[in-house]
Amino acid sequence: MLRHNGYMDLLPLLEPVTDEACCAPAGAPALGAEEAKRKALVFKALADPNRLRLLSIVKADASGESCVCDLTEPLNLGQPTVSHHLKILVDAGLLHREKRGTWAYYSLVPGALEQTAGLLTSL
Repeated sequence: MLRHNGYMDLLPLLEPVTDEACCAPAGAPALGAEEAKRKALVFKALADPNRLRLLSIVKADASGESCVCDLTEPLNLGQPTVSHHLKILVDAGLLHREKRGTWAYYSLVPGALEQTAGLLTSL
């Protein structure tokens, strides 16, 4: 009740809100747990400057692939560290690894960069 100029005014009664009205789905389904994990794996892989540089080096190579032996010097990192970064990029689905004798060669997964660019728009 409200007091207005000394008089009591009654507030109008409202219809109760049903669960259906307040909890209706927003339309498109929310991001599922597995898809969120997959996207987070890619974002985590891209969150390191050395991994971004590795992607750039592999992409820029005229042959479309790079040997791990050629990736240590540009980053000024040891081979085990470079191999660790490359493994993360492979696990994220950004690079493909092919073993040839003692060395491993890396190339971009076809369409991976385009898919990565669309990850945020598909949220």
